[in-house]
Amino acid sequence: MFIIKGLENLKERYRNAVLTIGNFDGVHIGHQKIFRNVVERAKAIKGTSLAVTFDPHPLKVIAPERGVRLMTSFPEKARLMELFGIEALLCIHFDREFANTKPDDFIRDVIADRIGAKEVIVGHSYVFGKGKKGSTALLRRRSGKYGFTFRVVRNARLYSEVVSSSRIRSLLARGRVCESSWLLGRPYMIEGKVVRGAGRGGSLLHVPTANIETSNELVPKEGVYAVKVGLEGKIFDGAANIGRNPTFGEQRMSYEVHILDFSENILGRGLKLYFIDRIRDEKTFPDFKVLHEHILRDIERAKEILRTKKYPKFL
Repeated sequence: MFIIKGLENLKERYRNAVLTIGNFDGVHIGHQKIFRNVVERAKAIKGTSLAVTFDPHPLKVIAPERGVRLMTSFPEKARLMELFGIEALLCIHFDREFANTKPDDFIRDVIADRIGAKEVIVGHSYVFGKGKKGSTALLRRRSGKYGFTFRVVRNARLYSEVVSSSRIRSLLARGRVCESSWLLGRPYMIEGKVVRGAGRGGSLLHVPTANIETSNELVPKEGVYAVKVGLEGKIFDGAANIGRNPTFGEQRMSYEVHILDFSENILGRGLKLYFIDRIRDEKTFPDFKVLHEHILRDIERAKEILRTKKYPKFL
């Protein structure tokens, strides 16, 4: 995939560009449906499948008080887009000045003049430009003037509701990782580096854990989860805890995972946690013995879930 960061760095037009535009946070099954249409049309006209996205996310600029937390970093978003066949990705820097771009100016200056789009394909609810005044209806009206064909892809639906990034964020915030995985088309994943923890897992509780330092903005609700663990291309079973370890009176958020049937020292190495299902809320236990008993039950429950639960494949 060709990645162009900054509209000013778009130096040439791609042949017969079939364009889609959006934030694409999460790269969920609705986004994937759009990408399939873009790739299909690009192949049909011997053109280039091209996506335009924005960084930072527009809501972080125009509505920072909403505190939106993203599901995918830019590198992860680009990796997933490439998996679905997008050949070029233009990332436009989004700031207050760009937020004031009028819809007609965006169509003329970006879509027509800079990109020279042959076809434009967007989702059903796509809006753009200052005050979100740009609509699919406006794009359809301007398509003839600027010489591109235009098509809207109907929203993907699952469980009788429209699939959207905001819906998935809400599910993850409630710990409903199993549902969110089907909307994403893959288990939700966070990644990070293994760092030194308090050391209680192995020495006190006899259940060694890897503590992870992550830069992911959106982490599922505090609690215990059955997870798959990615380590340098290999996948292991695990049970993860997200929380503040209330039994030990801590306040700092921690992310730790017990990898089943595993004993290597992996300090400093990168891990990926794929969330399969939620086991329970985080709790305060009266003593270490009761906590240890619950952890052992959590591990057995994780084994059962990972043995029997159906979930989408990893991407």
